[in-house]
Amino acid sequence: MTVAAGIGYVLLALGPSLSLFVAVISQKPFLILTLLSSTLAWLVSLIVLSAIWRAFLPFETVSAWPYALLIFSSVAFQEALRLLLWKLYKKMEDILDAFADRVSKPRLFITDKMQIALAGGMGHGVAHAVFFCVSLLTPAFGPATYYVEKCSQMPFFLVSAIIALAFVTIHTFSMVIAFSGYSEGNRMDQCIVPVVHIVSGMLVRTILAPC
Repeated sequence: MTVAAGIGYVLLALGPSLSLFVAVISQKPFLILTLLSSTLAWLVSLIVLSAIWRAFLPFETVSAWPYALLIFSSVAFQEALRLLLWKLYKKMEDILDAFADRVSKPRLFITDKMQIALAGGMGHGVAHAVFFCVSLLTPAFGPATYYVEKCSQMPFFLVSAIIALAFVTIHTFSMVIAFSGYSEGNRMDQCIVPVVHIVSGMLVRTILAPC
């Protein structure tokens, strides 16, 4: 029964992403490369952040402010990375459009641009979910489940799966919103993405603290 539960948790966390991958991204090799590149970029950012924060961990205090500072700096770094990815994407778009003009082919459609942003966002989201949440689900395939005293309403593995699903969704569509905001100069879209990112990070810290 726990094997079935473990599979269920993994599908809850990554099932929608798998469906989107099969239906949209797997149809175009370039989108697969974009997803893999985005995943690698997110993992590199995590390594850089880990190297920076290694000198300060573990925290000697139970106060929440060091964790808030850690989350804020991580979000700021990753949002800067998102902006860098957009700048690289714009250069790539110009190259592709110039090539299309030379061979008398149509330029990138708005749907193509959205799919590229979608693939990039999914790369971020899947990497985040696998590294932080899905990796915790391995014991769910064992002979028992796991509860904690202060969060006894649902298994800890279910909480991890829901958080993983939330972050995959946030990262995937935040990339689409951010790319659109950068392209159109829309300040609202540019600001809402980091705000949602940092609020979700703080909420996860608040949720997991009592668990």
